[in-house]
This record gives sequence, structure tokens and C-alpha cells, in this order.
Amino acid sequence: MKRWFQDGLLRSVLRNAGYLLSGKLAGAVLGLVALSCAGRGLTPALFGTLMIVHTYANGAGALVKFQTWQFIIRFGAPALARGERDAARDTIRFAFGLDIASGLLGMVAAMAILPFLANWLELPPEDFRLALFYCTLVPTMTAATPVGVLRLLDRFDLIGWQQTVTPTLRAAVAAAAFFAGWGFPGFVAAWYLADLSGDLVTWFLAARELRRHDLADAFRPGLFATARRLPGAWGFVWTTNLAHSVYGAWGSVSNLVVAGVLGPVAAGLFKISTTLLDSSAKPADMLSRGFYPEIMRLDPSSRQPWRLGLRVSLLSAAMGAALAVVVQLAGAPVIGFVFGQKYLAAFGLLQVMTWSLVISTAAFPLESLLYMADRQRAALAAQLVATALYLALLFVLTHRFGLAGAGYAFLLGTVLNAGLMLLPTLGSYRRRASLHRHAEAAA
Repeated sequence: MKRWFQDGLLRSVLRNAGYLLSGKLAGAVLGLVALSCAGRGLTPALFGTLMIVHTYANGAGALVKFQTWQFIIRFGAPALARGERDAARDTIRFAFGLDIASGLLGMVAAMAILPFLANWLELPPEDFRLALFYCTLVPTMTAATPVGVLRLLDRFDLIGWQQTVTPTLRAAVAAAAFFAGWGFPGFVAAWYLADLSGDLVTWFLAARELRRHDLADAFRPGLFATARRLPGAWGFVWTTNLAHSVYGAWGSVSNLVVAGVLGPVAAGLFKISTTLLDSSAKPADMLSRGFYPEIMRLDPSSRQPWRLGLRVSLLSAAMGAALAVVVQLAGAPVIGFVFGQKYLAAFGLLQVMTWSLVISTAAFPLESLLYMADRQRAALAAQLVATALYLALLFVLTHRFGLAGAGYAFLLGTVLNAGLMLLPTLGSYRRRASLHRHAEAAA
């Protein structure tokens, strides 16, 4: 273990993860403050409706969102390393144009579909207009270009700071809504203004960094003409878009399924459980975000990236196991204190879902390793199968066992996703080892 931390790459991953984690931990605490104000200031039914309004727009964004930050790292980092600034500039321009197009399309689609889903989601008629207006956030929710720029230019410190903007503003406006008695519209405003402000700050920071690196003209959107100068661009972005759309089922779509089967109150309880679970997984999530840029600079035919992936996986799994124990011991008191006794039913669900932390944190390097090995389609296929099985389990088990069934489905889905991602990763490693042996023999 001592030798692990002498590895400069691992130290770099941990340093970048530390920047991100500092912001995320502060954001998680402030996010709980906002949820606490909403939970105490609204009835369980209205709290559930607030979560539906937010997750609907968020889910619409997730379904159309292109992972342009991954594209910027995958194509832009090697270009900058080779000194090809025009290629790096084209990478950012293409990502920017893709964000604008997909965001506007997602907003229009979300607004058009909402009237047909309102009854199934039990969205009250008096709150329908607020939900419709909330969909105007989709274009900024889908934009990943500024985050990609900051990661490309190694400004993880700025990303860590930016991550506190949204939860800080959300907590402040939610507290004002609670004490002033603004009711449901006040809490919708808190969520809306916070999301919008956080996204705008990210764009501002990215634009400033591009000016500092003499790349300011990269913030001119380009699309088809720009893509022609970037071989493989469309294939990569479509694959990662589908992968992220599938991944969205584990958050926003899950909430909507629970809302449709069990109603807004159950959706609110499910949201509380997933929020606490996400907060507990932040350390591993930040390792993942620091791991991806570093591994994309390595040669997939060498042992170095695979060894780094194994070490990060073991460290992350240990953190996940420790956090799972903490959640089991402290979950009920935290829910009671933050949200109130009327939401304690969420703890039974959280107890089941918590053990997915160990599995998901151990498995997070798998997707990055497959992308590095140019096996993004294999990663997508694994996610498609796992998510389809998860949604089927979620629907069936929620019908059969109620809210507890949603927890069991989440746990089983996590196991399926990890197992199906592991298979092509092992295949890629064996193929690398075989090619390496052949190259040595030829030499």
C-alpha cells in the first residue's frame, strides 16, 4: 500500500478527487439543508410533487444529454499534448454546438410530453404550469462543455468551488421560503434559481480559463463542418449519449416509476433515500471524475492504466464499505433530524439500498477502462442490458412489495450492472496482455 501512494498518477487522481470532494461534501450538507426545509415546510404529498417536478426536467435532460465533457477529454487532451491547438479548439466548438442543439431539443420534447404524463405522475393541475416552466432549465442542465473545458485545463479546484454554488443558493432560498411561508411556489423557485445560477457560473469560469489559454474563440459553437475535421467524433458522442441516457434511469426515471406505481408520497421517500445514498457515494464519485482524465493520457497496451484502475477500485470499495456501515448506524437519526419523523419510513428503504455502495464504488473504474481501450460500445451494451433488467425488476418488485421492493430492485440492478461491465473489461485486459506478449516476441 505504501508503494501505491508513491505512484505519481495515483497521487494526481487523489489530488483532483480531493478538490472535487471538498466542494461536493459542502454541497451535500447544504443540499440536505434545502431538502430539510422543503420536507418540513411542505406536506409529504407536496414534497413528493416538488421532487417529481425536479426529476422530470432532470430526467429529460439526462435522456438527451451528450457526454461532451468526456468527448473533450478523449479528443482534446491528446491534441493539446501533441501541440495541435486547432484540433483542441475544434473539439470544444463541436461539444458546444452539440450541447445547444440537444438542450433545445430536450426542452421542447419535455414540454410536449408533460401533458400526457401529468395524470400518471399525479401532478395536480394547479402545479402543472410550474412544472412546465421548470422544463426551461433543460438546456443548461444538459450542457457539459464548460465542465469538460475545466477538466481539460486541469482546473479541478475551480470545479470544486463551483459545486458549492447551486446547493448554497438552494439552501438559502429554501430557508427563506420556509420561514416566510412562501409555500410550494417558493420551493420550486429555490430549486430553479439554484440550478440556473450554478450552470451559469460554470460557463463563466470555463470562458475565463479559455481566454487565459488563448483559446477564447473555441466558445463559438460548431457542428457538422467541425465534426468532419474530427474523425470518430459522431460515433463517440452517440455511444456516450446513449450510455448516459441509460444511466439516467437509475436516478430520474426510477423516481418517476415509483411515483407512477405508488404515488407522490412514495416518490418523496424514494428521493430522500437516493439523495442520502448519493451523498454517501460522493468520495468514490469524485475519485471517478479525477480518474478519467488521467487514464485517458495512458497507453492501453501497457499495464499502467489497468494497475491504476485496480488500486483505485480497491480504495474506493473500502470507502464504500465504511460508508455503508455509517449509513446503517446513522441513517434513521439523520432522516428524523433533517426531514422530520413523518419521513422515517425512508430508512427501511435506505437499509436495503445502502449495500449497493460497496458494489458501485468498487466497479466505477470499469467504464473508464473500457473507454480507454476503445470499447465504449461494449460498455454501452452492458449498461443497456443491466438497465432494462433493473427497470423490469423495479416495476415488478414495487408492484409486489411496495417501497421495499424498489430498494431490492436497486440493489439487484447494481449487482447486474457491475457484473456485466466486468466481463468486457476482463476481456479487454486479456487482449492487451496477449498483444503485448506478441509484440515482445516479435521484438
